[in-house]
Amino acid sequence: MENIGMGLRTTSNNRVSTGINGFDELIQGGFPKGSITLVSGPPGTGKTIVCFQYVQAGLSKGEKCLYLTSDERITNLIEQAQLLGFDFQTPMENGQLQIMYLDVDKSDVHKDMEEAIRDGHFSRLVLDSLTPLSEVPVWIVDKGKEIIPSEGSMSTMSYPIESIQATRVHIRRILGILDKEDCTTLVTTEIPEGSRTLSRDSISEFLVDGILVLDLDTTMDRRKVTIRKMRGTKHTLKPQDIEITEGGIKLR
Repeated sequence: MENIGMGLRTTSNNRVSTGINGFDELIQGGFPKGSITLVSGPPGTGKTIVCFQYVQAGLSKGEKCLYLTSDERITNLIEQAQLLGFDFQTPMENGQLQIMYLDVDKSDVHKDMEEAIRDGHFSRLVLDSLTPLSEVPVWIVDKGKEIIPSEGSMSTMSYPIESIQATRVHIRRILGILDKEDCTTLVTTEIPEGSRTLSRDSISEFLVDGILVLDLDTTMDRRKVTIRKMRGTKHTLKPQDIEITEGGIKLR
């Protein structure tokens, strides 16, 4: 399996808190520093709330955070966070938090994202969500094919726009932009109802360091989170019961 955040640049004492009370203990103290973790699940399972709590945990420690959104407008995110008791407006005003809307209709959206990450010196990063961005061609499109420069050379390769190869290149490119040594990242993706994959694209789960899967058990009126993967970490595979409260997600 390929892995973008490969080095995992971490020790047992080099962890980043999730912000979810009681959850850090399940993954040896938090996310490995410098890792990329996929937060996946069907709609309405709490993926964005996980991201809110992760950012809030960083802000409370004085860390600088970047929240990239491709689904929600900035004002909507601030309002949603406020309903859970998280004040994002103040840290935005003092420069501790940057929320950036990624307009997937712009041809240079990937460049905008890359420049923000490179220039901002953030320690925590969120991309919510991966799906719209991964469906945008990264390079030149010509006659229904995407012209992709091969690494380390001036030559090019071409793939059909909707091919698995093109999608894989898109996702590798995006995760490569997010993969910064001193930055720990969460990336959300939806799982279609009834799907056996761990992401909408069925590729990103093989390229990240960790995977949290959120799910709903409607018959039992319960929400669950499962740690499906966390490189360099001893963890349980048993689903954990969670609930969403006014302060966010907590273990039951």
